[in-house]
Amino acid sequence: MARTTRFQDLNLNNAFLFAVAMEDEETCKLFIETILGEQLGNITVKSERMIMYNSDFRCVRLDVFSSERTRDYNVEMQNENEYNLPKRSRYHQAEMDLSSLKPGQDFNDLKPIVIIFVCTFDPFGDGLYRYTYETTCIETGKPLGDEVKKIFISTKGKNREQVPDSLVNLLNYVVDSTDKYVSSIADVNVQKIHSRVKALKKNRQLEEKYMTYEEMMKIEYSKGEKAGEQKGTNNILCLISRMTEDGLATDIPRLSTDEEFLKEMLQKYQL
Repeated sequence: MARTTRFQDLNLNNAFLFAVAMEDEETCKLFIETILGEQLGNITVKSERMIMYNSDFRCVRLDVFSSERTRDYNVEMQNENEYNLPKRSRYHQAEMDLSSLKPGQDFNDLKPIVIIFVCTFDPFGDGLYRYTYETTCIETGKPLGDEVKKIFISTKGKNREQVPDSLVNLLNYVVDSTDKYVSSIADVNVQKIHSRVKALKKNRQLEEKYMTYEEMMKIEYSKGEKAGEQKGTNNILCLISRMTEDGLATDIPRLSTDEEFLKEMLQKYQL
């Protein structure tokens, strides 16, 4: 696994930094507005859907769930092409619908949803900065009206003349979140997002959480290589959560170097 990048040197495409930055409602709003090319109302970010502050790793995720009065959004950073984004977007859609419809509510009460994947690769190979999908009838071309929109944006786009400069600026910033890049463009929204990112990088507590997160990812990677099973990965994440809750965070690095200690902890927490 690659060497850990210093917290201060992270770009916004880092999943941890991205999720932390998007917890700020104004930052999240600016980000989504730039992708959609439209103004939004006030939004609420549900940070309990994320991993970094919640010690309960049973719901492991680094995506951002936000909501405004008329629409819900799910945003996720993708740095590796695992060739599963269409089905992954289907899963997010189902999850959002299940969590938003209360017992007894009519299906028509489901709010419109927008699922956004920010990719540092070209997910479909057509050289676009933005791919937008909605459900339409094959025979007539008419929309189904399920009010689901799935957007995949790519930092590897080549059709610059077909998209707003603001989107290109944002995507360039995702992979180059530096003072030098921001000073090279005249983009107020990117400047505001960068201000938020710079403030986060000065937060020592966040830096410590990032280091713990990176350690967790190393263990996950190692366990996945050995076992090749998602179950093993989930057990490790749950184990780290339980150990953190019990004040054993300093022992977490031993999990990746001491096989007997790992077995002992798994048995202790019945994982």
